[in-house]
Amino acid sequence: MIEKFLDENIEKMKADLGKLVSYNSELNNDGGPFGKQNQLVLAEAIKMMDGIGLKTRNLEDYCGYGEIGEGDKTIGVVCHLDVVPCSDGWNSDPFTMIEKDGYLYGRGVSDDKGAAVASMYALKYLIESGYKFKKKVRLILGCNEETGSKCIKHYVESEGNVDMGFTPDGDFPGIYAEKGMIGGMIAGPSKIIDIKGGDASNIVCKRVFCKVEKGSYDEKKFESYLNNANIRFEQNEGEITVYGKAAHASLPDDGINAINYLFEALYAADFKDDYVECFHKYIGLDVHGEKLGYEALKDDVSNTSINIGVIGKEDGIVKASLDMRFPVKSTVDKCVKLVEKIRFNEVEFKLFHTADPLFFDKSSPMIKALKKAYEDVTGDKKTEMEAIGGGTYAKSIKGIIAFGCEFIGEENNIHGANERLSIESFRKQVILYVEAIKNLNEV
Repeated sequence: MIEKFLDENIEKMKADLGKLVSYNSELNNDGGPFGKQNQLVLAEAIKMMDGIGLKTRNLEDYCGYGEIGEGDKTIGVVCHLDVVPCSDGWNSDPFTMIEKDGYLYGRGVSDDKGAAVASMYALKYLIESGYKFKKKVRLILGCNEETGSKCIKHYVESEGNVDMGFTPDGDFPGIYAEKGMIGGMIAGPSKIIDIKGGDASNIVCKRVFCKVEKGSYDEKKFESYLNNANIRFEQNEGEITVYGKAAHASLPDDGINAINYLFEALYAADFKDDYVECFHKYIGLDVHGEKLGYEALKDDVSNTSINIGVIGKEDGIVKASLDMRFPVKSTVDKCVKLVEKIRFNEVEFKLFHTADPLFFDKSSPMIKALKKAYEDVTGDKKTEMEAIGGGTYAKSIKGIIAFGCEFIGEENNIHGANERLSIESFRKQVILYVEAIKNLNEV
């Protein structure tokens, strides 16, 4: 029956997703809490939820929700409508969704607008099939997941937490643990004349440019270091560009950080500078915090990951964003103590925000209900839920874990160029969310 429903609705699903993708919903300060485009995409999504029969509400443009069902307990399905910036390398306009060879392409088709649409159609199917809800189900749509999740913090302040549920903004069959997070910067004066690189703090930097005084470093040593590391670069009269490979900050091993290689090459080329020396001493090419002492905090579930995502110079001070994700069985206090007092002359580590780790027992009723939905739909009983370094909405609202939206073996270029979603996976998501909601309804 659901396959027939999907056959009848897949073109509508694609059209709705195309509408949401058309909004460049990056963080902006041109209106509302997160920008005019986020206001508009939220209004569009609320209109869609109205259309399938949900009772909707807009919470001051921070987020909105659609509700169905009765009862004292609430199941939350939490998606986000904001997106990360688009780097170079797109083969089409990121905000005009296209279909090619069974895939939909556009910024947000996977992260996380596609999951939002799939969740809507899961509820549409349940409503049209006459399903009886024993609990309330709220489809909550936020506009600030990529840059702080203030949207869901606002929801919790206004509406409270949910009793159980999921955010389809991770991997199947689900994520039972998420690393803790520390955000900040490395800041201090530098002889570097100008420097600019990176798209976002939670993306591995793929390109960095810097300008230094001509003759202030050994060009041959610089060239030798990067050639030996097989890193592409350009240098001319003190102007340097280093190229890396983008990846999500939670998986820095999957990328090549241009910023790290720039500083290590400058250090190897005898560029005398406190900022470069501090970076070499405490970061280097590390992506797991070995030089900072985080190796000792590694547990049987996870380790630390570190990313320097964005860098620039302003008023004589170089500032590099610091994105740190620490083991699920550690604590904020232990991890903060390792870096909060680091200072190398006038260069220092500054911390702005922290988030505790998330951990659910795999034997809990909610986890079992979600795992069963995955197994029943896919037939896969071998793949286990995982612990990740990514930070999802599950850290901002109690009672949920990440469940979907990416399937095992998929490569959807999330946070990268040519982000995509297969139409087959788009359909399968709807089926999985239907079963997940039904199972949670019985818990």
